[in-house]
Amino acid sequence: MRWGRKQGRFRNSLTNRYLLFISMAMIFMPIMFPLASIFYWFVNDTFSERPPAPPGKYTSGAVLEKMWHEEAAGLSGASPKAIDQKLNSIRQEYPEISMFWVDGDNTTRLQLPVQPNVPEVWSALYTVQFMKNSLDSDPFTSVAYIGGEGSGEGFMVMQLPRKYLNVQQPIASEPALYGLFMALMSGLFILVSWLFFVRIRKRLLRLRSAMTSPHTVTGLPQPVTLTKHDEIGQLEEGYNDMVIQLEEGQRRQQEEEELRKSLIASLSHDLRTPLTVIRSHIFSMEREPLSAKGKESLSLIESKIEDLGGLIDNLLSYNLLTSGKVQLSMEPTDVLRIVKESAAAWYPVWEKAGIEPDIQVRDEPLRWNVDVLWFRRLLDNLFQNVVRHAQSGQYIGIHTEEREGLEGVLVISDHGPGIKSRSSNKGTGIGLAIVDHLTREMGLGCHVDSSDEGTRISIWKR
Repeated sequence: MRWGRKQGRFRNSLTNRYLLFISMAMIFMPIMFPLASIFYWFVNDTFSERPPAPPGKYTSGAVLEKMWHEEAAGLSGASPKAIDQKLNSIRQEYPEISMFWVDGDNTTRLQLPVQPNVPEVWSALYTVQFMKNSLDSDPFTSVAYIGGEGSGEGFMVMQLPRKYLNVQQPIASEPALYGLFMALMSGLFILVSWLFFVRIRKRLLRLRSAMTSPHTVTGLPQPVTLTKHDEIGQLEEGYNDMVIQLEEGQRRQQEEEELRKSLIASLSHDLRTPLTVIRSHIFSMEREPLSAKGKESLSLIESKIEDLGGLIDNLLSYNLLTSGKVQLSMEPTDVLRIVKESAAAWYPVWEKAGIEPDIQVRDEPLRWNVDVLWFRRLLDNLFQNVVRHAQSGQYIGIHTEEREGLEGVLVISDHGPGIKSRSSNKGTGIGLAIVDHLTREMGLGCHVDSSDEGTRISIWKR
């Protein structure tokens, strides 16, 4: 069993498989040469159309031609009968050769075998044309003068199909075929190597596609199907485990989010009842005779209760917005008109808090596509944030600015201690969270610039 597990790990390792592949290739290379010889022999023996020739014959046309001229020179002064006997003797030794001879009177004599295209009498013109046509033609033709050139005893002609001259040679004399076999084997090795890496690349691309193609609903990457238990398979398995963990984390996050929203809704609802009771008792106590210090304490209690009521309203609003239960009704609106109306409503509050408003907005309308109701809520949160956290600066600025590439920018500023330097009066930041959420939902840009000298909140249309 242990040996089986080791074999499985070896087969499932890309490194081991590739090393085995290279080793087999190195072992196979030395035996390619004898295989090439066998391949050549098989191809030549199976597909060659050349008839077998006796060993030692027709190895060279020059050798054959030399033999023919020697035989012709040796027939000097021979009788026609002796010439016929010599040709018959040569014919017996070389049966593939056809031959004939012409005497000194230009008359065709013996033909072995009889050839219909050979004339009985040779004219000078026909002889010259025959010599010209026989040059480097098929069949291989050799003409030799009997008794030597200029003897006047005639000539004899030998013809042999050239296919008998192209006899099989040793493998070393066939470099083209041998090289072709070597090229085929090398190409096969390259092809197998290419297919090996193509399959690896295909699996990696499939994994990358799964990583970069999140689910349309969950937004999480998609798991992949395991194909093999090699290194890439282990990577795919680890990737699937990561996807499972992400799905579990998303599920827990959704459960916690639903629990938080439910808790905020229940808490906000439960807090309203005691606040209403407290407000009624404060109203009753205001009618009672109180000292100056008591009236001051009662006023402070009422102020804090109002802050707590605002916080509860903000919690409910944020809960509704983030849960997706609020559908914004977007329409083109002059937001500067809404800013002026909201600022007018906040004037008494600012005056009571000792805050000096500085409003400088342009005369031309600034039209943005917004939800009027929730844009007013956005402004109320910003104005309330100044009253709660920047009252010491005794200033609120509402301006419009022109910036390159933007239709107009609404800027709300204060001279308070800044967001990072707020005192114990600082809240939970739920008001600014609502502002940030609303600006995103209405397609607006929002930037907060805060320092010890104050805070600037810029809002613009994207």
